[in-house]
Amino acid sequence: MTSRIAPLPHRHVLTLPTVPSAVRTVREATEQVLAEWGISPQHPAVDPALLILSELVTNSVRHAAPVSPNLTVMYAAGRGTFVFAVHDRHPYQPVLDGLGTDAGPTVGTGTGNGGLATVMELTRSLDGTVVVQGDGDGGGKSICVSLPLQR
Repeated sequence: MTSRIAPLPHRHVLTLPTVPSAVRTVREATEQVLAEWGISPQHPAVDPALLILSELVTNSVRHAAPVSPNLTVMYAAGRGTFVFAVHDRHPYQPVLDGLGTDAGPTVGTGTGNGGLATVMELTRSLDGTVVVQGDGDGGGKSICVSLPLQR
């Protein structure tokens, strides 16, 4: 795994089986981690971040489980920033350009990109960024999201 999260004072890593219950486990762990870091559950970025994480973990469970028995969620936070990444060992790297925009596929179009379109729309609505980082060996990837936490 080659995903790197910028040096931020708060960090947490969670690795778990690529199974459906992982979605709930990640949501609950994220809520706990954010609370420990002093990020209020009422912060306007928290609910969208939980939904984004749920979509990314769901994608790993649905598509990567046959080749990636585990997935890893990495979290980092610092003054004004919450960064997280979902990593699996499936080699497919989705193309994010055009998702969640008027020019690209949208939720419910039958393109198979509904979850990622939701991720892009939510991230952009919060002035965040999403990038896909491939593993050096080409055998996996991380989808990394950075969200501002204006106070």
